[in-house]
This record gives sequence, structure tokens and C-alpha cells, in this order.
Amino acid sequence: MLTSHSNKALYDQDFYLWIETTVKLLRERKLEELDIENLLEEIDSMGRSEKKELKTRLIVLIEHLLKLQYWQAEKDDNARGWRNTVIEQRRQIIYTLADSPSLKSILNDLYLGCYTDARNDTLRKYQLPSELFPEQPPFSLLQVLNADFLP
Repeated sequence: MLTSHSNKALYDQDFYLWIETTVKLLRERKLEELDIENLLEEIDSMGRSEKKELKTRLIVLIEHLLKLQYWQAEKDDNARGWRNTVIEQRRQIIYTLADSPSLKSILNDLYLGCYTDARNDTLRKYQLPSELFPEQPPFSLLQVLNADFLP
């Protein structure tokens, strides 16, 4: 019989085996043997990861929309790649929202921060003048997520 204590030790020794053991214990309804503390931590971490992935993809999407709309000096040589990235990031956001529809409710709250991060990151990465991109978003969240919108 596995004890909660030995399952807890397994968490530090072999994470994959800990997951397999935890799933088995849950399926068998052996709740008293579960390592509840680490299980709660992992579930909480999964939620944060989903939110972080959504933010990261939204930032990349906005970066490429900004470049398409404002960075004329590089547009001729790079527009195809930027459009491909826009399309792929939108697809991945759709997949993320399909798997976790409750994330839709936080998109509006994330948008302005993601825009600011995208703007600042792009300016730093390419050493561009700060006036190239507006401080406030030039497009709405609906436009950013709209598959037919390309500046």
C-alpha cells in the first residue's frame, strides 16, 4: 500500500511516476493515498500556464500586426513571414480558447498589457524609434482576433 508520505517523496524523486501514480490513485478512488498538497500545486500551475500561453501568443500576434501596419522600411522583405505568424498565432489562440473557453472572459483585461508588452518588445528587439508605434492600441481586440483583419 502506498502512503501519502511515500507518494509525496515520489514527487521529488520521479515526477512522471508521481503523475502516473496520482492518476491511478484517482481512478481507483484511493483519495487517502493522494499527495494532495502537490496535486493542488500542479493543478494551479496548469491554470497559470494556460493563461501565460494565451498572453504570449497575443503579444506575438500584436507584434506582427504592428510591424505590418507601421514598419514600412522592412515590410517588402518581411510581410509574408509576418502574415504567416499572424495566421498561426490566431489559430493557436483559437485552439487555446476552445480547450479553455473561460479564458475568453479575461482577454479584455489582458489586451492593453499585451499591447504595451508587444510594442515595447518590438521597439527593443529591433532598436526602433518609440514614435514608430502608437502608445495606445491602433486596433481593437476584436480586430486582432479577426481572421480577416490585416493592416
